[in-house]
Amino acid sequence: MAADHLAELLHSPLHEAHVALGATMGAFGGWDMPISYAGGGVVAEHTAVRGTVGIFDVSHLGKAGVTGPGAADFVNSTLSADLGRVKPGQAQYTLCCNDSGGVIDDLIAYLVSDEEVFLVPNAANTADVVAALAQVAPDGVEVTNQHRDFGVIAVQGPLAGEVVAALGLPTDLDYMAWADGGWSNHGGLPVKVRVCRTGYSGEYGFELIPPWGAARGLWDALAQEAAARGGRPAGLGARDTLRTEMGYPLHGQDLGPTISPVQAGSGWAVGWKKPAFFGREALLAEKQRGPARRLRGLEALDRGVLRPHLQVLASDGTTIGETTSGTFSPTLGKGIGLALIDTVAGVQDGDEIAVDVRGRSLRVRVVKPPFVPSHVR
Repeated sequence: MAADHLAELLHSPLHEAHVALGATMGAFGGWDMPISYAGGGVVAEHTAVRGTVGIFDVSHLGKAGVTGPGAADFVNSTLSADLGRVKPGQAQYTLCCNDSGGVIDDLIAYLVSDEEVFLVPNAANTADVVAALAQVAPDGVEVTNQHRDFGVIAVQGPLAGEVVAALGLPTDLDYMAWADGGWSNHGGLPVKVRVCRTGYSGEYGFELIPPWGAARGLWDALAQEAAARGGRPAGLGARDTLRTEMGYPLHGQDLGPTISPVQAGSGWAVGWKKPAFFGREALLAEKQRGPARRLRGLEALDRGVLRPHLQVLASDGTTIGETTSGTFSPTLGKGIGLALIDTVAGVQDGDEIAVDVRGRSLRVRVVKPPFVPSHVR
């Protein structure tokens, strides 16, 4: 049964590299991806990203193209953020919502031109995002699933710029800006690599998008440059601890079809004045009346690790919410998490409440993320 299940998982173009590095692999979004690597582990990989540099294979992320006359205007009429606020060469965090205001997916939109937008959704939701857009696309606008046409490699940490520049790729980019560069492997013909000043770690970094077939060579070159600077490959385990320290939401836990951006504190990614986008009426109504629950940060005051789906308790022991994400913070040396808490409970930042961890009441303080300083800019 387990072997059959693994056989169904998709492999990134870097799968053999991960196996050679002794990675612990695990299922994520339908893909067999590295959780951590031999000779280090999650904490060492997390620490490398915060202190030097880490490289992540995130090729499981989706890729989709929207092309044709008025493609940018079409995308702007469907996804939540106002694409009109950015220019070609910039990227934007945005949401694809359903009619009830829930989140089908959160994704990055790369504005190429008035006639082209490149989208990077989450792995498991790519087909749903493509289908939602294709269903309402006007004549002449094509929505194409390019999931396995490109790899994605994230280079994150204070020395990320040095690593990327060593390969001759562009690094002089503002946050959320991108540029196409050429990279050649051992003197071969250069291939186009899209480089964006973004990431999911809270550190200075880049996401590189090479053609699928060129991803392995690019990974090896990046790994060599990272190792020369005290960096290392990092898996999805460190990716999760890093993003939780930033309070970044993970779709399916902190955002989802039943968790709206108003509840998740992601209203900043909604162009409220736009005349049209998926879920607009439901979201405007929820914003006006106020959400029934709101995503909050929790910092453990007692020894213990927070995990998703734990009951959040008021001082009198009544249940007022549920944790959505939780981990041990290597930077802070304590448990941290995110939780959806009922607004009627009147909880404010700085309040002390509790979480039921297997029958034990663990004291936590409500805090506003990020839990550690952000260095993305």
